[in-house]
Amino acid sequence: MDVLQNILVFIIFLIAVGYVITKFVWKPAFLKGKKESDKACGNSGCGCS
Repeated sequence: MDVLQNILVFIIFLIAVGYVITKFVWKPAFLKGKKESDKACGNSGCGCS
């Protein structure tokens, strides 16, 4: 039972370290979300920007 508890603590520690790294240091491409477009009013070319 002691070995299982140590393994679970180690896994939780790795998850926490991975979360901190992705939150503050490195942003992978799949976590960046939607890209913001350069035009505020769409593609109609109305000149509102």
